[in-house]
Order: sequence, then C-alpha cells, then structure tokens
Amino acid sequence: MPSVSSETDFIVVGGGIAGLRAAIGLAEAGRVLVVTKQEVTESNTQYAQGGIAVALSDDDEVQLHLQDTIEAGDGLVNVEAARILVEEGPERIQELIAWGTEFDRSGSKLTFTREGAHSRSRILHAHGDSTGREIGRALIARARSIPQIAFTEFEFTTDVCLDGDRVTGVAMLASDGVHKTVHAKAVLFATGGAGQVYSDTTNPPVATGDGIAMAYRAGAAISDMEFFQFHPTALSVPGAPRFLLSEALRGEGALLLNPARERFMPRYHPMAELAPRDVVARAIVQEIATTAATPGVAYLDLRHLNATQLRERFPRIYATCKQYGIDITADLVPVRPAAHYLMGGVKTDLSGRSTLRALYAAGETACTGVHGANRLASNSLLEGLVFGARAAEAMRNEAGSTSTESCPPQTMEGNANIAAEITRRLRAAMWQHAGVVRSKDGLRQLRQQAKKWQKSLPQAFRRDAFEIRNLLAVGELIVGSALAREESRGAHFRIDCPQRDDLHFLKHSVVSAEKIYFE
Repeated sequence: MPSVSSETDFIVVGGGIAGLRAAIGLAEAGRVLVVTKQEVTESNTQYAQGGIAVALSDDDEVQLHLQDTIEAGDGLVNVEAARILVEEGPERIQELIAWGTEFDRSGSKLTFTREGAHSRSRILHAHGDSTGREIGRALIARARSIPQIAFTEFEFTTDVCLDGDRVTGVAMLASDGVHKTVHAKAVLFATGGAGQVYSDTTNPPVATGDGIAMAYRAGAAISDMEFFQFHPTALSVPGAPRFLLSEALRGEGALLLNPARERFMPRYHPMAELAPRDVVARAIVQEIATTAATPGVAYLDLRHLNATQLRERFPRIYATCKQYGIDITADLVPVRPAAHYLMGGVKTDLSGRSTLRALYAAGETACTGVHGANRLASNSLLEGLVFGARAAEAMRNEAGSTSTESCPPQTMEGNANIAAEITRRLRAAMWQHAGVVRSKDGLRQLRQQAKKWQKSLPQAFRRDAFEIRNLLAVGELIVGSALAREESRGAHFRIDCPQRDDLHFLKHSVVSAEKIYFE
C-alpha cells in the first residue's frame, strides 16, 4: 500500500465508471487521488450486465433516445440533463472504444440489443453480459497509465472536511484503523448507490450510500430519494445472492410467468415484458400476492429460445444460475424484484456541482434529474461516463487552494457490538415498508423505529460503524421523501394514494438542513 500524501489537487471517492472517467479528465489539470474502500474493481459498474444505451446504430436517432428517456421518467426528467446525456453519449462511447473497450460486434460492426421502454435496439454490450466489467477494465487500465493519477484502495472515506460552506478535503479510515486527512481543491463523490439499505438487492456489499450520507451530514442538498428502482428479475433461490438477471433476457424474448406458471404481463402493459421496470416489478409483486399457487416467486421462461445462442449471449448468467442448480435453457428460473438503482442522490447542476462549494457528485451518487422518477434501462453507465467527464471539466476550473488544517474524526454514541443487528433490522424493515409498495402507516412506523436505532449507533472508529450510520442516514432520506410525496409516480408507489398527482407533485423533492420541500 503506497503512502497517501496529506494533500493533492483533486480527490475522487469511488472507482466505478463515473469516478474513473472523472479522474482521467482531472489528470489534465493536476494530481488526482482515487480513493476506494475495497479494490478499485469492486463497484456497481462491475456488475452491470445488460449494457450501455447510446444512439449509434443506423436506425436510431439521438432524439428518439431522448424521447424514450423522458417517457420512462414519468414526468420528472430534467430535459436539459437528458439532452446532454444522449447528445454527448456517442462521443463518450467512441472514446471508450479508442481506449480499448471491446464491445461485441458482428464482423466489424457493433451489435445492439433492445431492453424495456426503448423504441430502438440501442444497447451496446461486451462479452455477452459483462459490459460493466469490460468498461471498468478499460477505464482502470487507462487511468493507471496516467502518472498524475494515484490510487489508494481499502481506505474508507468517513466525512468531508469543511471550511464554512467549502469542502477542503476528506477524512479517511485505513484498513489498519489509522485515521488520516487529505486536502484538495475539489472533491468528487462517485461512491455509487445504496442498495444495501434493503435486505433484497442486486448491489454488492460496498453500496452503502456513503457519498450521499457524507454530503447530507455536511449540509449539501439531497434530491429525489423516494425514487429507488427495483429490478424485476433477481434470482430467487434459497442460499443464492439476489443475482441480477438482466433485462436483456426479456429483450431476447424471455417471458414472465406467475406462481401458477401463467403469463401475465400483457394484462399490465402494452409492452408486456418490455414495459418500464417499475411496472414490471409491481406486476410481479401483485401476481405473487394474488396467485393461490406457491412458492412466492415468479418465473422467467427462456425454454423456447435457442439454447446455444443463450449460452453465448449470456455466459455469466448461464454459469451463475447453473451454479445454483438452474439451467436457464431448460428450466424455469425463479425470480422476484430486488433493490437495484437509486434515481435520487446529491443534488447537482449539469456539471456535477453540489450546493456546497468544491463538492461534486457524479453517477448514481448524484441527482441531476436525468432519470426522473424511473431510470430508462441501461442509461446508468452512460450517465456515469457523460457526467463524470462534465464534473471533471468543472472541477479543473476550481480556483480554491488546498488547506493544511486537520479534519477531526467524527464520534458516535452507543454500543459497538450491535452494528450488525441494527443493519439487519434496518434492511428488513426498509424492504417491508419502503420497498416496491409503500403506505403512510408503514413508512411512519419505520421512521419511528429508525430514530430508536439512531440512538443506539455504535461508538467505534470502525468501518462497519460508519457504514450503518450511512445506511441509517440514507434510509431516513428515503422514508422522509416517500412520506412527503403523497402520490404514486415511477418507482415510488403509495398504496394509500395510488394515482399520479401532477397538480401538487410534478416537482422534485429536496432535503436540506433536515427540511424537505418540492421544487
């Protein structure tokens, strides 16, 4: 482990697609430190299977991609952010290709597939179903080739350092328990999502909402936290993780069956299995709840598709399911929804600036409004690329100087031995009361319980103690925002107010200084 300097020009917290792309851009203007709490290869980017959406095929247009993004977002998409996404996306993809990313091709021509709510086949993929892993590989290789970029792995960022309303650096906790401070002109949070706030999630263990929680504690505005996307099809086998079964499977023709093994999606939406994710997830929950047959899962049926082509197109999915006794070419695959992607996050402008000076956010940590109330499939990797690059451009122009003052470690109250138990209870309660279907009574009950857990937070300068603190903060933001939005829209569904209410809620939620409002 190389020693970490106490100051640098720019700090990037997170090693996924947004953080790496930003680091590459920042290196043009100075020294960059990329901080990751695990290996740099461990991020949501590495688990992205389906692909990356971009209007590059002969029968596609940028305007069509924009239209699909807006429609999927259920009235809340920031149109200017979405326009930037689709217009700058092709250039960012060509950049990836130039840096060695090996997207799948037919001969010399890129191949595109289709996913839910897309009007065209515009999803690029790599090595079948390992798109994120391949993009991450290429970006890591590119970043490691640049002398101005330094990496420090297994260092947990605990909080930002502040001078008034200006962020001057970060406090870090090394794996050996040593506390340190690193100062910089500007800090970018690209820590990914917060799926671990739910008991059922496709996210890796590192996805504990650290950047959002740190920004919130520092006083930054947070937006749209009620909109958490639940992927409809996660593997549901006893003893197996909630492994993501890509929407691309349905794009290739897979059908959804209820517990009675009947197809049901045509009854819920004209696009059937290719309906927006929120629609499909709620339909599965509804079918599981109302179908007399057991067990409590739906099924993905690929038995009618070409077995050889399935194994070649989805090698990772095929091998993982086989590991748990399921042959996707011959068996019905048991599935149910799982927490997958957070549309909300640190409120930023179109260049990644938060409401705190010198603090930026990009990727799933940020909320530009580009996804609205429901992310269009495979737009997330593109968002990381486009807005990671834009954040780097804005950060290069930061005029601040580095500080030399130390950033004192935060202290916490409570018993250090109960962190794991609080985490388990929080995640189960979030799934029950703030999951696919919500209600005022359930959300209020959860909020009251969370306040009790907050008082029992561990007193320990350890990573697990900080992570549960962050999960509780993220849970508080989700629950508070879900209670305030008294309607159903996109990924947020309130059973007690199931209709969309444009008159009162065609706005974004914002939490700032512990107050919530809509704008």
